[in-house]
Amino acid sequence: MDTNDNGSPRVEKTASFTSEDHERTLAPEKAHARAHSDPAVTRVWAKMDLYVLPVVTIMYFLSSLDRSNIGNAIIAGLQQKLHMSDYQYSLALTITLIPYTLVEIPSNYLMMIVGPRVLLPTMALLWGITSTLQGVVTTYSGLIACRFFLGLFEGGLLPGIAFYLATFYPRQMLQLRISIMFSATSIASAFSGLLAAAIIEMDGVGNRPGWAWVFILEGIFTVLFAAASFFLMPNTPSTSYFLNENEKRLIADSLLDEGLLSKVENKRQGWVELRKTFVQPHVLFLALAGFFSGATLAGLSYFLPIIVTSLGYSGSKAQLMSVPPFAVAAFLSIATAIFADRFAHRGLTLIFFALLSTAGFAIFLGSSADHIRYGSLFLAVPGTFCTAPPLGTWIANNTAPLVRRGTSIAILTTMTNIGSILSTWLLGSLSPAPRYTSATITLLVFQVATVFCALATLAWLRAENRRKERVQESGEEPRPEREGLVPNESAWFKYVM
Repeated sequence: MDTNDNGSPRVEKTASFTSEDHERTLAPEKAHARAHSDPAVTRVWAKMDLYVLPVVTIMYFLSSLDRSNIGNAIIAGLQQKLHMSDYQYSLALTITLIPYTLVEIPSNYLMMIVGPRVLLPTMALLWGITSTLQGVVTTYSGLIACRFFLGLFEGGLLPGIAFYLATFYPRQMLQLRISIMFSATSIASAFSGLLAAAIIEMDGVGNRPGWAWVFILEGIFTVLFAAASFFLMPNTPSTSYFLNENEKRLIADSLLDEGLLSKVENKRQGWVELRKTFVQPHVLFLALAGFFSGATLAGLSYFLPIIVTSLGYSGSKAQLMSVPPFAVAAFLSIATAIFADRFAHRGLTLIFFALLSTAGFAIFLGSSADHIRYGSLFLAVPGTFCTAPPLGTWIANNTAPLVRRGTSIAILTTMTNIGSILSTWLLGSLSPAPRYTSATITLLVFQVATVFCALATLAWLRAENRRKERVQESGEEPRPEREGLVPNESAWFKYVM
């Protein structure tokens, strides 16, 4: 291992670091202003948006589609064909989420070793094959096996993509990109209903039921896209085939100022930083909010078609009526992300959407009229699905260096999926249709708890920023030297609110 003259481990850098850089970009709002005022820089980020963002967005779209299309298959006859009870359906969802949750933290660490260009497409290829195989199962045990491996291969995708984007974009540009990527969940949920309504018309083709073709066709498309992704995804900005050397240098300057370096060669130091992540107060607050958010989001992803059925719709009509709330969620997620990136307000965005979903669940709980309860979904679904992007962006914005950032994202998604496990039972066998009373009360409380987690995070970050200002003014902590990283507890790292 290479070392510096003083014996400390050498850290690979991609550009020089001067005192002017501190003035320019350690305050995140200055980075945003520069990115939008310099035409050359604007063109570079436009290229990133054109080449990087679509690949990961489509990949996450396919992941969401392949994981949640079981809800559409249930309506189309899967439950009757395999003689599944509601308890067995909840168990099948839980079997998916257990490996999905367990692999998230190790997969992000593995990605730092093998690189995203290898890991992410490989995962997509494997879960695409597994998803396709669900279309040929004839027994419940076969479905359980497929759901286990689907969760195993998909588990690291969300933290991996969030971490991947956090190494390509400065902090003040991140929420819009994560929102665009995460809107794939809403779009997939909406598109899943539309697509399923069309595919189930293939019932009987090849002596297979319509629900089987839902799995087969959607899985095959994932396999094809995964194969293409091996060639489309760059590992890092410095290895991006679509950038020239000057453009790579511009991006390197921005990312270096964010505390993002391409590689840490000291593995022991990496483990130390990983452990430090687990005691960061803001990480713990947001991870708890992630649990509440994940329980709600997974519940609506898996059960909304079934909930719509309980409101008086059936068959293709139920598939189609699940589409509009998700479409509204996708639009609002991107629209509010533009505001959040422009004014650096992750916390306010999170609180707004948590309150929106609180109103939705309160109406769903309090009304007995089906049309009013259906209307409440236009508050509950966007509120739920739009909390995830500010959560992921906020935690990525406020953790550094690189290992700590990747770990914090994985902690958040792990907690999110633990919440998802709870929701598979809440809306499954524990809280029966059509009222879903226990589930609705629980999810309503979770929205309120998310607001309190966001307020606690804001209070802690504001207090820390004030402390850092006092430290800077007193001169107690000198500006970081050329060889040093800037951890988020440094007085020279300004937290994003």
